[in-house]
Amino acid sequence: MNPIFPYLRLMRLDKPVGSLLLLWPTLAALWMAAEGLPSLGLIAIFSLGTFLMRSAGCVINDYADRHVDGDVARTADRPLVTGEVSPKAALVLFAGIVAISGLLLLFLNLTTQILAVAGLGVAAIYPLMKRWTYLPQAALGIAFSWGIPMAWTATGSALTAQSWLYFLASVVWIVAYDTMYAMVDREDDLKVGIKSTAILFGTMDRFMIGVLHIIVVIALILLGHRLSYNHAYFVGLAAAVGLLIHQHRLIRKREPAMCLAAFRNNTWVGFAIFAGTVLELSIQSWTLT
Repeated sequence: MNPIFPYLRLMRLDKPVGSLLLLWPTLAALWMAAEGLPSLGLIAIFSLGTFLMRSAGCVINDYADRHVDGDVARTADRPLVTGEVSPKAALVLFAGIVAISGLLLLFLNLTTQILAVAGLGVAAIYPLMKRWTYLPQAALGIAFSWGIPMAWTATGSALTAQSWLYFLASVVWIVAYDTMYAMVDREDDLKVGIKSTAILFGTMDRFMIGVLHIIVVIALILLGHRLSYNHAYFVGLAAAVGLLIHQHRLIRKREPAMCLAAFRNNTWVGFAIFAGTVLELSIQSWTLT
């Protein structure tokens, strides 16, 4: 085996779902804030930054969980558990990824740089939340949604009610899909003492995910109205709603494989909102010209 492969696995480069879940809302926010096509430079910076910071988050998460991942079936073969990567090497890798990400900030304005530093702090404490509270999914939601206000300020726009409404919708959506993800490991997590919303909600898990989805949809409808969007955005939203309904069918028996499939399906939810936003703003631009 190539000695670099364990490091790529540690960064989850073999599993792009998490990066896509982070990418689509961030890019949608860029288009919303720019009220059309953002600069290619910003698209490149935020796309690369998304993949780098997701990788950094995976590395530090695995470092924090290295003593318990071996007792969870889904994570027992992770590189820090098997010894393919040492804890020291993982910290060096984490520092390197953060340093490269920091170079991207040199091309952004001061407000966005300050937000980025704050976002790194949120991402760093996420692994610890699984020990302290039953709401690590909320911390993940904030960390994964932090690119939304950053995208807004990077375009030179002020943070508005619309930006925070989209941020809220993203956070709640992430809590919902990461609860599905936590349902996969619930039995193992109970044994090792890891906390999650899946454990907190217990037998109310499907109901609570439904409530969270309703909040997301209402927030996105309000967002579309506040941004004066018309048909294309709401077509994208309708497609997203259809996918959310499909997810509830998948998790109805709480089977781990189906819960994981429902979690992964959210990449298409994010893409539907992104595609609807891009098409909406493109139509508006063509109409004006």
